[in-house]
Amino acid sequence: MKPDTAFDDFVDLLDYPMFVVTVQADCKTGGCLVGFATQASIDPPRFLVGLSTSNRTTSIALAATHLAVHLLPREQLKLAELFGGETGDDVDKFGQCDWHVGPEGTPVLDSARAWFVGEIIGRFDMGDHVGHLLAPVAGGSSGAERRPVFFADVRDLSPGHGA
Repeated sequence: MKPDTAFDDFVDLLDYPMFVVTVQADCKTGGCLVGFATQASIDPPRFLVGLSTSNRTTSIALAATHLAVHLLPREQLKLAELFGGETGDDVDKFGQCDWHVGPEGTPVLDSARAWFVGEIIGRFDMGDHVGHLLAPVAGGSSGAERRPVFFADVRDLSPGHGA
């Protein structure tokens, strides 16, 4: 079996949480649905977010100092679809949801199950994504024990921008 085929088969078996990442810089706001994100260190705490190079959010994030990372409950699948299926080039996503200005000026989605704001302490090339290494500076949680949005929930979503 070719390595690419084996890798594709491996990845097809995965189901992982999806996140909405929001950003504010240079008087612009952006946000997108993200599947490439993970805790990267326990001590010190670090989180890695990969943003697509073709995404409007990435162009804003490149000028930003902080990102907000949101875990949405399954009941907010429509919000995940808004941030994953639309592009900020054409749609005001923030005009279609409840949010507030959070720490460091980042947009924080009111319906998130949990969220944190992280300082961008490093950026690096990840192929068709830009990695943003975050050091958490603030966060919040609804305290609700609700199932988050997973990849299987949005697998058939047509992205606002291609990868």
